[in-house]
Amino acid sequence: MSATRDESCDLLQMEKQVWRYRCFRAETGQGTRSRERQAQADVCQSGFGERRDQGAARKKALAPIEVRESVGHLTQEKNMSVTQACKIVSMSRSSWYRPVQNQKEKDQTIIDILNEIVAKRRRWGFWKCYNWMRNQGMEWNHKRVHRIYCAMGLNLPRRTKKRIPSRDKQTLEVAARADVMWSMDFMHDTLYGGRKFRTLNILDEGVREALAIEVNTSLPAERVVRVLDQLKERRGLPKQIRVDNGPEFIPQTLVLWAEENGVKLHHIQPGRPTQNAYIERFNRTFRNEVLNAYVFDDLDEVRDHAWEWMIDYNEQRPHDALGNIPPTIYRKKMEQISTYELSA
Repeated sequence: MSATRDESCDLLQMEKQVWRYRCFRAETGQGTRSRERQAQADVCQSGFGERRDQGAARKKALAPIEVRESVGHLTQEKNMSVTQACKIVSMSRSSWYRPVQNQKEKDQTIIDILNEIVAKRRRWGFWKCYNWMRNQGMEWNHKRVHRIYCAMGLNLPRRTKKRIPSRDKQTLEVAARADVMWSMDFMHDTLYGGRKFRTLNILDEGVREALAIEVNTSLPAERVVRVLDQLKERRGLPKQIRVDNGPEFIPQTLVLWAEENGVKLHHIQPGRPTQNAYIERFNRTFRNEVLNAYVFDDLDEVRDHAWEWMIDYNEQRPHDALGNIPPTIYRKKMEQISTYELSA
C-alpha cells in the first residue's frame, strides 16, 4: 500500500511540473502554437481604420482572361508548348482552344429586348419584363435575365431629365417705346424668422418701367399667368416677353397663355443671364435698395416696401439710360413723339 501511495505522489508531482512548464512557455511566447499565433498576427496585422483579416494573406485568383493571356505569354515568349503552359497555369487545353466569345455579344439579344420594353413601359420592374418575355416564347433563365437587367442599371430608379430645347441667342436692342418687350425674372430672400420668400419682377425694357413686383413664398406658373392677366386689364400686353429657362417659365400653362394672347416668349440660352440684362440690372437695384436695406418680419411688410419703392422708381428716381429722367416721364415723352409722327 505504501508503495502504491508513493507512486501516486510521484505522478502528481510530475503533473504539477508539466503544468508549470506549460504555463511558463505560454507566458514567454515559446512553443509551436504560440509561435504560429505570433507569426499569423505579424502577417495579418492591420493598420488604423483597416479591417483585420481572419487568416493569412492569400493572392487573388486570376480572371479567366488573365489566365488565357498567361498561356499566350508562355507559348510566345518562353517557347513552351500549349500543354506545358496550360499545366503551369492550371488551365485545361480545351479551354485554350475554345473560341473566346464576348459576354456582351452573347447577351446582346436580351439587352435589345429589355431596351425595347423599358422604352415603351418605363414603370415596369424586372418580373413584369421577364414574364412578358416568357409570354412571348423567350425561354431564357430568370437568373441570366436578372444579371443583365442589373448590369444595365434598370434596377435603379429611372428619372428622366426634362430636356430644354435649344435656344437661339437674342439681341438686347429694344425700341424706345412702351409695351414692345417685357422681361420677367425671380428673386429669393429670407424673412427675419428664417422663412424664405420669392419675388416676381416684371419690367418694360423699352422705357425701363417696373410693372409688377409679386411677393409670396411660392410663385408657380399659374401665379405668373394671374399677374400677367392683371397687367393685361390695367395696361395691355406687349408683343414679346423675355424670360429665362426656370421651371415657372417653361410649362405648358404659360406657353398656352402666350399663344392665346398673341405674345411671343423669348427664352434666353441656359446659363446666360446676361442675355436678360435689363431685368438683371433692375434686380440688382431692387436688392440693394430694398431687400438688403431692410429686415422684414412678414410678407405684408415686404409687399408694402416693394410697392412704395416701385412707385418711387417709376416716378421719381432718375435713370441714367433715359437721360436722367424717371421711366414714367420718359414713357409719356415717347408716346407724345409717336403720336406726333403718326399725325404728321
